Amino acid sequence: MNNILIVEDDIALSDGIVIALKGPHITIMQKHDFASAKEQLNTTAFDLVILDVNLPDGSGLDLLTYIRQTTTVPVIVLTVHDLETDIVTGFELGADDYITKPFSLMVLRARVGVQLKKARHPHPDTIQVDDFYFSFDKMKFLNNGNPVELSKTEQRLLRILIDNRGITVSRDRLVDSIWTVGAEYVGENALSVTIKRLRDKLEKRPSAPQYIKTVYGIGYTWAIK
Repeated sequence: MNNILIVEDDIALSDGIVIALKGPHITIMQKHDFASAKEQLNTTAFDLVILDVNLPDGSGLDLLTYIRQTTTVPVIVLTVHDLETDIVTGFELGADDYITKPFSLMVLRARVGVQLKKARHPHPDTIQVDDFYFSFDKMKFLNNGNPVELSKTEQRLLRILIDNRGITVSRDRLVDSIWTVGAEYVGENALSVTIKRLRDKLEKRPSAPQYIKTVYGIGYTWAIK
């Protein structure tokens, strides 16, 4: 059974999300403000939180900060379409995904499914996706059966993108995850260069589909085909 908390002050939208997500193995609780959501989080364990940024009595991003102090529960942030700063800040604070308003409830349902599946099957060491075979423990990487040589940095980047397939990962989150704290200064172009090298190795055929896509102003995603 998956227990989901929706924190959204638009009651009609919140009710619509409930209708879109309801199923035999899902229970949903709705809260419409910061205070009641925080109180509920203190007493109930959830498998997923859908969190609006703009709440009547506080910021959803502050609530996200509070959530991350105690749990790694997946959080999908909802924000209006013209506030990219909310999206970037959300990722920096630990959001797992974001959806901009207005949005399709079917898209939301698919994104929720991705997060719940990730929570049930965290970080396998061997991943097969389309023509790729990635074995991170054995450091064996194949593209259509052909070996691909990846540096340690490229492996770390690939791991994050693959673990978050279909989800945009911010540049700041990638940099913080790939280059360890205390390492030499990482120039602002280091990530762009590493992305290009990884693309060149995985998508080197002219007719090859693009898997690593740029989300301008935010970061990168491994596209789901």
